[in-house]
Amino acid sequence: MPFEDDLQLALELADVADALSMASFRSGSLRVDTKPDMTLVTEADRAVETVLRERIAAARPGDATMGEEYGRSGENVSRCWYLDPIDGTSNYARGVPVFATLIALAVDGASTVGVCSAPALRARWYAVRGLGAFERGRPIRVSGVRGIADAHVSYDDVRGFEKAGRGEQFVELTRRCWRSRGFGDFWSHAMVAEGAVDVAVEPEVNPWDLAPLQVIVEEAGGRFTDLAGAARFDGGSAVSSNGLLHEAVLDALRTAKTAE
Repeated sequence: MPFEDDLQLALELADVADALSMASFRSGSLRVDTKPDMTLVTEADRAVETVLRERIAAARPGDATMGEEYGRSGENVSRCWYLDPIDGTSNYARGVPVFATLIALAVDGASTVGVCSAPALRARWYAVRGLGAFERGRPIRVSGVRGIADAHVSYDDVRGFEKAGRGEQFVELTRRCWRSRGFGDFWSHAMVAEGAVDVAVEPEVNPWDLAPLQVIVEEAGGRFTDLAGAARFDGGSAVSSNGLLHEAVLDALRTAKTAE
């Protein structure tokens, strides 16, 4: 099947990343710096992305690569690998086990292969377009919850919604739903894919954070869009759901200006 070799490469890259990130996790000597945008970066972030870029260049020399730490390399506009060496760096730096390496291949702008590997959680989600979604070989599927009042909603940071001008809308959404928890980052969307959570929302996020998660959620039977409702991973925001709740969530999170 198409792209199975690319999935195998992505899984091998995840093995390498897991070994590197776990070697420094909860290490007293881990170096943590602050980037110009005031987000954290560790020596492990840089080491993982450097090695993954080297492996991709050797295995797929014609492909482009886009990563959080070192930007874009390569001129291929058809095939591009997206890398987040450690999604959840703040967790990683504090010894919280909720972090993952995110690896995706986008073909002609569409997320086609995705791997999300969380070694400290002993979890790995992955998908290939048209072949379904899995967690360590187990097929996964989104939930069948149909009403907001029965929904479990996950998010990253309330302040992000306030910054995006959607703070009141977000709080009202959480009041309407059965349960809301700030699992954050990759984990929210991965749990949507496996049916543990019904909706995940992020108001501000980068494409390397979302490219693998889009194909995983969609192959698990869910829906993945930006806050405007476009099915894309580079829209600067993200809503993933079981599909049944998606329009209701988008409506709830619209800004007052959009709703007029």
